[in-house]
Amino acid sequence: MADKETIGFIGLGIMGQPMSLNLIKNGYKVVAWNRTKSKTKPVADAGAEIAASPAEVARKARVVITMVADSPDVEAVVLGKNGVIEGIQRGGVLIDMSTISPKITRTIGAKLGEKGASMLDAPVTGSSWAAKDGTLSIMVGGDGPVFERCLPVLQAMGKRIIHIGPAGSGQSAKLVNQVLVAGTLAAVCEGLLLGAKLGVDLDKTFQAITGGAANSWQLENLGSRLLKRDFAPGFAVKLMLKDQRLINEAAQEMNLPMPVSSVARQGFYALGLRGLGEEGTQAYVKVLEELGKVEVKGGGGD
Repeated sequence: MADKETIGFIGLGIMGQPMSLNLIKNGYKVVAWNRTKSKTKPVADAGAEIAASPAEVARKARVVITMVADSPDVEAVVLGKNGVIEGIQRGGVLIDMSTISPKITRTIGAKLGEKGASMLDAPVTGSSWAAKDGTLSIMVGGDGPVFERCLPVLQAMGKRIIHIGPAGSGQSAKLVNQVLVAGTLAAVCEGLLLGAKLGVDLDKTFQAITGGAANSWQLENLGSRLLKRDFAPGFAVKLMLKDQRLINEAAQEMNLPMPVSSVARQGFYALGLRGLGEEGTQAYVKVLEELGKVEVKGGGGD
């Protein structure tokens, strides 16, 4: 894949749009499709061709990327009417960069294999900010030679790209990632809540703890935002709810106790019930604020 070829891209949401734009910036021709056509405009303005269906995308590109919300969405755009499977070329590759069930990933991959095509599951982490910067971390499952073939495409969108193992391994690694993300974020919010209740200067406290053993991506990036009362989504609550469902399903299948995840999940469910699904995951603090009757706010907040 030394020559820049045409790449198909399906799903131009908060993550998919900047990812597809980075492909264009890196010299790839992009053929794109999105269920809501208005979201295709920035990509079309950047030079992408807009297809009429996922099947048309697959007919025009030997490598097709999907970046949609959930397992049923991937099944619909790949296996449904006018889906990728109807147009995929023999020797073509589907790279699913959504976060979905490892089991469904393997099922989709097997059906594509019957058409002579391959599949990589390549979920990402790093938020919409990393998607814009092209610095996503990408964890990949699938055959090694297919991974090597598609590596330059992935490098146009991400900085750390790791081949985890066979089909479904990328999705399994992403579930591990989301366990750590949710648990760490819950602890960040709880710690800052305690600081607010104790009446300490949260800006100075933040400055102190980010230099020590308590530091984390969640604290640096989301802790700083919630102190400013900035709840714009780098990663939306509604998507974390979906990921928590996938984690819970996997744990139940294996009879695996996950007490920290169970507690964190309840906080995100509470946010969903309050109609805050479109906010960033740092809004987790709002549930704790309600219970603790205190606002977590730095000096730079409104």
